Amino acid sequence: MTAQELPEPSGKVALVTGASRGIGYGVAEALVTRGDRVCITGRGEEALKEAAERLGADRVIAVAGKAHDEAHQALAVERTMEAFGRVDFLINNAGTNPVFGPMAELDLNVVRKVYETNVISALGFAQQTWKAWQKDHGGAIVNIASIAGLTASPFVGAYGMSKAAMVNLTLQLAHEFAPLVRVNAIAPAVVKTKFATALYEGREEEVTAGYPLGRLGVPADIGGAAAFLTSGQSDWITGQTLVVDGGIFLNAGVG
Repeated sequence: MTAQELPEPSGKVALVTGASRGIGYGVAEALVTRGDRVCITGRGEEALKEAAERLGADRVIAVAGKAHDEAHQALAVERTMEAFGRVDFLINNAGTNPVFGPMAELDLNVVRKVYETNVISALGFAQQTWKAWQKDHGGAIVNIASIAGLTASPFVGAYGMSKAAMVNLTLQLAHEFAPLVRVNAIAPAVVKTKFATALYEGREEEVTAGYPLGRLGVPADIGGAAAFLTSGQSDWITGQTLVVDGGIFLNAGVG
């Protein structure tokens, strides 16, 4: 996207975690496309810099760091406030899933790492944005959960547990941050990203066959949902988890 193609600024500012690629990048792109200014975070400084340049360097800043690091959380919010003067929207997308296997054999230290990155970091970022801007000015938070958190998820149980916790975190924050801040979650099915490659690589046709809409998700699908949940069109929606799954849950019924 070139500077000439960018819309007039909306006056709103978002912070999107884990946004150098995949779903996070798709969300950032959707928000920039409607005119928001955005801070993106992620672990890789070079990848973030490249992402910011693609999105529009005059509208996007990048702050590298590990999502679970409290100092990084504080710095990302601080830099956003310094650059743009506000932080209306937080999209908690940063996540990890370093283990694949049955629950009975999970390394508990790995499970702790999953929770630290997927859940506790989301709470940390929410605390930071709340204190810096939202408690006085309002806004919205969108937590990227997963359908893995809504049902049994064989071999990715730790990830599913963490995403179920993310759904409940959404409820807790929605209750506590009302009426100024709306808090919702998005629960995607399989989205074609590097993060999810193991779930479909080499058998995409077989996996896709289970989706009534006939395809896997793409980052723009989640970006559109996040744009909706941070827009005025969703002003009376809070504490909800929006399932964006290509209809895969329809196949859980009888018959």
